[in-house]
Amino acid sequence: MLTSETIHPDRNDKREARAAVHRIGRVARWELAEEGVRLYGEKANLSLTFLADGAVRIRLFFGVAPDLATTPAVLPQTKAGAVSLEETARDYRAVAAGGVAVAVDRERGIFSVFRANGETLLAGVDLFWDRDRSATLTAGMDENSHFYGLGEKTGFLDKKGERYEMWNSDVYEPHVPDISALYQSIPLLIHFRSGGTGAAYGVFLDDPGRAAFDMRTSPDRYAIQSENGNLDLYVLEGPTLKDVVKRYAGLTGKPPMPPRWAIGYQQSRYSYMNEEEVLGIARTMREKRIPCDVIYLDIHYMDEYRVFTWDPERFPDPKGMMRQLKEMGFRVVPIVDPGVKQDPKYPVYVEGVREGYFCKKLEGETFIGNVWPGPSAFTDYTDERAAKWWGDLHQFYIDHGIEGIWNDMNEPSVFNTASKTMDVDVVHANGGRPKTHGEWHNLYGMLMSKATYEGMARGLGGERPFVLTRAGYAGIQRYAAVWTGDNRSYWEHLAMSIPMVLNLGLSGVAFAGPDIGGFSHHASGELVARWTQAGALFPFCRNHSAIDTPHQEPWVYGERVEAICREYLGLRYRLMPYLYSLFYEATSTGLPIVRPLLLEYPEDANVANLCDQFLLGRDLLAAPILRPGTTARSVYLPEGVWLDFWTGERLEGGRFVLAQAPLEVMPLYVRAGAILPEQPLRQHAEEAVEGPTTLRVYAGGEGSFRLFEDDGRTFGYESGRYRLREFAWTEADGERTLSASVVHDGYEGDASELRIAVGNLDREPSSVQLSGAEESGARHYDAAKKVLTVSVRGAGGEFRLSLQEQGLR
Repeated sequence: MLTSETIHPDRNDKREARAAVHRIGRVARWELAEEGVRLYGEKANLSLTFLADGAVRIRLFFGVAPDLATTPAVLPQTKAGAVSLEETARDYRAVAAGGVAVAVDRERGIFSVFRANGETLLAGVDLFWDRDRSATLTAGMDENSHFYGLGEKTGFLDKKGERYEMWNSDVYEPHVPDISALYQSIPLLIHFRSGGTGAAYGVFLDDPGRAAFDMRTSPDRYAIQSENGNLDLYVLEGPTLKDVVKRYAGLTGKPPMPPRWAIGYQQSRYSYMNEEEVLGIARTMREKRIPCDVIYLDIHYMDEYRVFTWDPERFPDPKGMMRQLKEMGFRVVPIVDPGVKQDPKYPVYVEGVREGYFCKKLEGETFIGNVWPGPSAFTDYTDERAAKWWGDLHQFYIDHGIEGIWNDMNEPSVFNTASKTMDVDVVHANGGRPKTHGEWHNLYGMLMSKATYEGMARGLGGERPFVLTRAGYAGIQRYAAVWTGDNRSYWEHLAMSIPMVLNLGLSGVAFAGPDIGGFSHHASGELVARWTQAGALFPFCRNHSAIDTPHQEPWVYGERVEAICREYLGLRYRLMPYLYSLFYEATSTGLPIVRPLLLEYPEDANVANLCDQFLLGRDLLAAPILRPGTTARSVYLPEGVWLDFWTGERLEGGRFVLAQAPLEVMPLYVRAGAILPEQPLRQHAEEAVEGPTTLRVYAGGEGSFRLFEDDGRTFGYESGRYRLREFAWTEADGERTLSASVVHDGYEGDASELRIAVGNLDREPSSVQLSGAEESGARHYDAAKKVLTVSVRGAGGEFRLSLQEQGLR
């Protein structure tokens, strides 16, 4: 077996490595402590804190007592109940009541983590550090190991065989699979073992400094390194992938419900240069009946790139522009970067200097770095006063009718330093517990988004804000949606966007997506069509392009591409009740909205590294076209019965099928037994359109769905002002039944009318019975489409629809 010293990063001379590396060594004693258990070794010590939600915090420390403070990523946690201590000739063992156990080897200081049932999570974990206190952990892996999570990383879905750094970086060069660090750093590694067990666990390293995860160097050990020596680990018990994701959400938070308009299609460019262009884009969208909710403003709306200003020549009447856009159903989301122009006549800069709100160097002077405005200062968001000041500055935008903000360049990106970011010796106040930027670099973007979100929430008076961010760390999901940064108009980047968004979802960031069409380079009409087909089903749906590239609005490429974009964006708006309910599931559980097939089918070996398909929720399977000139592709359907979404063709799963895909068609399948709520087509999320919600039920299997409804705008859902209805479809003994029940009823919106469309029926049922509600019109069976439609009045409560026919499959 490869030793830990051999795979220690940046150590080419093994003899030097062995001389420089230190370990805990023999454990002399242990004791119960305020946080749980402490074990004291020859050269370092371990602190164990057992949490109530199936997790244990393991912290390496060198003094008499550990620093028990957490970063802002971690929410307050409840500790597990009683912890028992067991001592054997070989090890010390701490066991939490009903939870995990940790066994520490008395002679060597290595440790293992077990489930309550004795199953091993991590075995033989080795901790060591060098003379610079750069600390490393190694643990075992084997041929059945697969790795997921790690946030925003390029490459395949399965991260086995790769090495990644955690250091938020502005990477403008083309993103390729072996780029180690991008804009987001989420140090959550999910280890999944295939081969029938389906067992999973997570390891979260709460270190916002430079860190690395190495699943490449050794064939049987993976390594986690903290450059600052900050090994603050949380081991999250499974046993399933979903359990790990939920436990991580319990640790770092779940996303809030976004305003409904933020789930709509969003159109952006670097830049729409003036009021006339912005209004022209809006009018064209409406004239061409392309659904859209948001138009973005990039940096050219500002006066000399000063945040919280308008360019008086380009945008002479911003409030008037906003009124016209609102009348057309549009919101505007402007970009706000962290750099504040160094200008003694600029009030924001003057106040920030006077009040000490900006980041400072060790010597005490304000850190100045070059970004778009030139020399600029940067707010210290670890200072609560500064963060509130920054948040309150957004009243400027709110007063202009703006409800969403786009945070960019917040790694932070700095043009004139060798590192292209803030100097590592900048000191962050952190409420009297100072941290250097080198220690907390990866938190900067998350804390900026937090300050922005909280300031917008205060200013909007109960309305939900929307924040989009480029940079982030663990916990970013509590404040912002994420896009995957400055991609290219390459087919490879379309393909790469799928595993990137899927792993972000597994890492807690449910509200994520790429720039549709690619940000930089020159997109073809075919690429924009195919990317829009896929992007219409991503949680975050935005088309964005760079200043030196052709425009890529849907109509730029001719009528055929325009029609394709209209169709698939229309599909997104029709599926808004389904999508919005999935956002509520993410808010409630932390589960992702788009999912790798592995999450729902963990025992299927074919999906462990399936990178070119995804599930929207549990029931919709998308297989985008990812290569030019392609009109057919192989699609893997998991076990069960699947129906072609477009044609209704019935297909048995557990196999690959060949899907025909002319340019107008993205292969899309729905699981038999699924229930998909659908609304009448709207041109924007809040457009008033007559017509009931349609429940599309796909017979041939069983399933259920919870439909979430609220006002779509306020935080009322947090205090119970929402409706949650559960619909269940069962099939047995020639009878098929749709049952409706009310899980929670705190919303006054009308729910009395419902249209039920049951598909995949080979023949018209001989008997249709409705109880608890009444039919509001003649039912209809379409033999060609194999669909029975029933309109129901009084459907807001419990009801039951039964279909009977002997011999129905």
